[in-house]
Amino acid sequence: MDSAVVVGAGVLGACVSYHLARAGVRVVVVEAARPAAGTSGATFSADVTHLKTPYAYYRLNRQGSEEHRQLSAALDGPAWRRPAPLLQWADDDAAHQALRARASRVRGWGHACHLAPPSVLRDLAPAVDPAACGADEIVVHTDTCWFDAPRFVHALLDAAVRHGAETHHGVTVTGLTRTGGRITGVRAGARSWSADTVVNCAGPGARGIAALAGVRLPLRQVPGLVIESEPLAGGPLTAIVAAPGIDLRPTPGGGVLALSWDIDARLGGTAEPVADGLPQELRRRAATVLPDLARARILDARIGVRPVPADGLPLVGEAPQAPGLYHLVSHSAVTLAPVLGRLAAHEITTGRAAAALAPYRPDRAAPDDVQDENLRAMDDRRPHAAP
Repeated sequence: MDSAVVVGAGVLGACVSYHLARAGVRVVVVEAARPAAGTSGATFSADVTHLKTPYAYYRLNRQGSEEHRQLSAALDGPAWRRPAPLLQWADDDAAHQALRARASRVRGWGHACHLAPPSVLRDLAPAVDPAACGADEIVVHTDTCWFDAPRFVHALLDAAVRHGAETHHGVTVTGLTRTGGRITGVRAGARSWSADTVVNCAGPGARGIAALAGVRLPLRQVPGLVIESEPLAGGPLTAIVAAPGIDLRPTPGGGVLALSWDIDARLGGTAEPVADGLPQELRRRAATVLPDLARARILDARIGVRPVPADGLPLVGEAPQAPGLYHLVSHSAVTLAPVLGRLAAHEITTGRAAAALAPYRPDRAAPDDVQDENLRAMDDRRPHAAP
């Protein structure tokens, strides 16, 4: 396999491009906007491996998280992986028992977490108002982190270019070329590129790329709103916080990033311009946990569209009716990108199937229910409007 065109320059496109180029493949990356301009640039990007089910998928996410460390060390560039404890608590008995059960389960899987009194907030997250936690205990995940996804994307693409890859931004794929029934390239208006394999890493646009080849990917698009603040006057947030109705994490600039699945439920099914009042509502919720946020300026409010497979698990590989078109799409793509990019590149370059990817083929018979617990939790909130 000598050449590949990678469609999409988000986290998955950047990772598979890097691994392909490093293996000696001539790589062309085409991106409709700019690197990390889509979902990768408008995502919470925290390691939530503890929420992943079934066990095989938990292990894949854990491997992805571990390979972030390895990639960062190998590239010896700007750090995109930011270690921070993850703190969770619930606001009613049923939700608290669910947190305890999940903590017990993942401890059995070797995950580093424990129960602690709320007083630990003073040391682990002093910016948090202790009164915001009405629970008798919280769950502390100690080997967690958040990711600077744009920095990650640029680091991997820069490394791919050093290995000979070409990148083309502002290029929208309008068609695919076939030779003898195999996909052998892409068209973008009057421009075209030929390749032995086309890799579909278009995120929420992946369904459209697949449709150009007559392939139906079982994907839905789920919009999510995040707001980003300036640095807090009283000091930075030093943990990832999963409080009832609001999730918070630090930003590279010392501010705070916030999201709420309850508020996301009010966005509808598409990513329209930021709806009136929702960023302010998100800020109000966040300020109940971080009082300094009420006085901090909001630097940005943006909506990202999550590409969500029907059963919550990744879509990786070719569909039988369109050989030569390799799909690489996932929810939680930031955590998974290092391992999925490496394994996909190995399959593409060697022609040998990776056993770890067998459950994630795009033509699999997907079950009726969502397998990923993180996605189930998100969906459970979507029918309920925030107060």
